[in-house]
Amino acid sequence: MNLSEAASLLHSARRVVVMTGAGVSAESGIPTFRDAQTGHWARFKPEDLASPEAYWRDPEMVWDWYAGRYRDVMAATPNRGHTLLAELERRKLAEHGEGAFTLVTQNVDGLHLRAGSRPPLELHGNLTHGRCETCEHLQPLPKADSFTPPPTCEVCGGRMRPNVVWFGEMLPEDVLEDAQFAFERAEVALVIGTSSQVYPAAALADVALHRGGTVIEINPDTTPLTRRASFSLRATAIEGLAALMAESSEPE
Repeated sequence: MNLSEAASLLHSARRVVVMTGAGVSAESGIPTFRDAQTGHWARFKPEDLASPEAYWRDPEMVWDWYAGRYRDVMAATPNRGHTLLAELERRKLAEHGEGAFTLVTQNVDGLHLRAGSRPPLELHGNLTHGRCETCEHLQPLPKADSFTPPPTCEVCGGRMRPNVVWFGEMLPEDVLEDAQFAFERAEVALVIGTSSQVYPAAALADVALHRGGTVIEINPDTTPLTRRASFSLRATAIEGLAALMAESSEPE
């Protein structure tokens, strides 16, 4: 399969699912979890900052880390990759109605929503919100420039934790089920900017392939998915989406 054929399938597909990873947000200047471990944080292992055990041991330290990431996210802006996906979503919904497009993300930065997409299926949570340790209530964090952790639950007054999935925790069951359903039904699945090494998210592309769907990977690097994908485009998220969508546009 070549670029033109992949673009043609994307253009004609009545059901499209997209999964995005850190590579999409990297072009907005947001470092990955491990890339952000510089300066004071370089001496910590990921498990020291992103596990239930670390949080119960030292919630202040963990919140300081996530407050810094929250400030970085809110200082960033969606890039053209985010806006191209929002455009693709609008196009598919206008042409084929509800259920024609599903956006799934491993990112926790909320940039897809800020770019104009409908709320995506967030497999790993969203660090712009807190989750109450007592009653599970979700609420947005205060403005980044005035946020002093930890936030307090507006419902019960309890302490809130970052609303992200940590090492050793299960993905939200309802979100994962919805994502699996979207990949089962997809005629075309785009997998963009993800290493395809973090499970269970990495298994979703195979769900589409086993159901006869076309899987198009966009990544500047080779991944474990590359050999299995119907078509793999060595490009950044912006470059790959721009090329696919330009090729799939009908002539004026």
